[in-house]
Amino acid sequence: MMDKQLKEDFVSNLNGTSLVEIALGSLLAPLCVVSRGLVIILCFLGGQALPLSKKAHFLVDFMLIVIPLVMSCTVLSDMLLMVILSFLVINLSLFLQVYNKRRSFVQDRSLHILKVFLGGNLDSKVIPSVTAFRVFVNIKTAISILAVDFAVFPRRYAKTESYGTGVMDFGVGAFVLANSLVSPESRQNNISKSKLCHVTKQLLSVWPLVALGMGRIISLKFVDYHEHVSEYGVHWNFFFTLAIVRVVASSLLTFVPARKSWIFACIIGVFYQTILETTGLKSYILQGSDREEGFISANREGLFSIFGYITIYLAGVQIGLYIMEERKQVKDWIKTFFCLSLGCVGLFSILFICQRFIEPVSRRTANLPFCIWILAQSLFFLCCLICMDLILVFAKLISRCSHVPCSWTVRSITSRKNSISSSSSDKTTLDKERCLIQSINRNQLFYFLLSNVMTGLTNLTIDTLHQGALVSICVLVVYMFVNCFTLYVLHLQEVSVKFW
Repeated sequence: MMDKQLKEDFVSNLNGTSLVEIALGSLLAPLCVVSRGLVIILCFLGGQALPLSKKAHFLVDFMLIVIPLVMSCTVLSDMLLMVILSFLVINLSLFLQVYNKRRSFVQDRSLHILKVFLGGNLDSKVIPSVTAFRVFVNIKTAISILAVDFAVFPRRYAKTESYGTGVMDFGVGAFVLANSLVSPESRQNNISKSKLCHVTKQLLSVWPLVALGMGRIISLKFVDYHEHVSEYGVHWNFFFTLAIVRVVASSLLTFVPARKSWIFACIIGVFYQTILETTGLKSYILQGSDREEGFISANREGLFSIFGYITIYLAGVQIGLYIMEERKQVKDWIKTFFCLSLGCVGLFSILFICQRFIEPVSRRTANLPFCIWILAQSLFFLCCLICMDLILVFAKLISRCSHVPCSWTVRSITSRKNSISSSSSDKTTLDKERCLIQSINRNQLFYFLLSNVMTGLTNLTIDTLHQGALVSICVLVVYMFVNCFTLYVLHLQEVSVKFW
């Protein structure tokens, strides 16, 4: 019981970190993707037959994508800027090597190469940056939910108590937005003509989340596992929040156009913030102490924060609709990059005003500043991923290397002296066989569930609070290796863990 209380206190009463540090940390994952891609391209230019063996592909992905993320939020967290700069220098060096060893446009000048690159045609069926966004949110979540129980994990990265911005706070909101980016409404899938049938379908589609939520409650109570009650409440958890948000938002978008979802996001967000400011709801959520007055009182954080997460989801649908628009040429995606960057700057400006004149960001209430912060930071992360995707496209064009997993397929490009084409079927086959990002993307819900189970087993097995840095890192690396390798094996076997 004493150990349980210590662990609860260890993750309580925290104030988060700065917006700048969280934004800086978002640069690392895109840089890791570029490093992985450039290393594979250099292997190709060096005469290495591609694709690499299945084991080699997994080890390259794990070493260049997962390990840096584990280290950056633990022992290297105080040197984050140096880590980012180091990756920038390494990637620049790798890119220059690719450029000097290029197999296309050897005699052409740089301006001509750039002109041809801008007119290049891309496969618009799959958007790698969206896939990477969703996968990296899952990976960072998996790392954080266990790392937070170790002393090596900075307390400023953990979830905040009442106000503030922590890395894990962003993870919660980004998880909701990641789901909305690929929702049926964002992908403009045909919705049943019967609105009642569609709503019923949405209710049935979330039963796995409800079942997982119930399973989590029962298992935590059964083993007397430590819980941070002020996070969601006594009987509530994030699985329930995901289920409610999905049903409510999808039902709402059955009756209103998806392209107007941003309007309803604004209405709900502003209305909820107005209620927080003009009534005693804010004090009730943040300062209420009696959790025995009923179900609502016991779970007030989880229940009322749903309004904020619905706001994020609806806004995410609008972003998804914009990103999913068909764009065939590189220059179209560069324009998209600048448009999203402009939106990011605008949202951060609004966030500054809200924090100055209304109130700071609060994950616990999911207030309007929290929603704006999640959208702004998510757009920043997406912009970084799109930028890195474009860099890889350029590197693939000049190297004639098409075997780079989870990156755009170049359909065709023609210049005076070069004619390059790539088969999308070959690219698709490669991704299905050997790519950690695609492996996790295939079974994201199962990965999230597996991470939660492994986190619980680890906490029940060892005393996480009193472990040194070396032991903590080793445990986290093994934990992530098991999670990732399990998903990789399932992917190689073409197994999708979907039972609904």
